[in-house]
Amino acid sequence: MTDNHRHESHPDIIKRLKRAQGHLASVINMIDSGRPCLELAEQLHAVEKAIQQAKRVLVQDHIEHCLDAAIGPLEPDQQSRIDEFKAIARYL
Repeated sequence: MTDNHRHESHPDIIKRLKRAQGHLASVINMIDSGRPCLELAEQLHAVEKAIQQAKRVLVQDHIEHCLDAAIGPLEPDQQSRIDEFKAIARYL
C-alpha cells in the first residue's frame, strides 16, 4: 500500500523519532568513549521511551482517524461501542 497517508500527528512523531535518533547516536559515542554502564542505561532508556511514545501517538491517531473510515456508518449502539473502544485504547 503506497497511498499518501498523512495525519496531523506525523510531524510530532517525526520529532520524537529524531530525538530518539539523537539519543541513540549519543549512546554509540558514549560506548566508544568507555562511559559507565549506568549512564549508558539511562540514555538507552531515553531512546526506548522516545520510540515508545512515537508508536503510541501513531497507533492512537490511527484508531481515532482511520477506524471510522474503515468501518463506515454505524447504528448508534454500535458507534457507542466503537467510541468506548477508542476511549479505552488511550490507556494502552
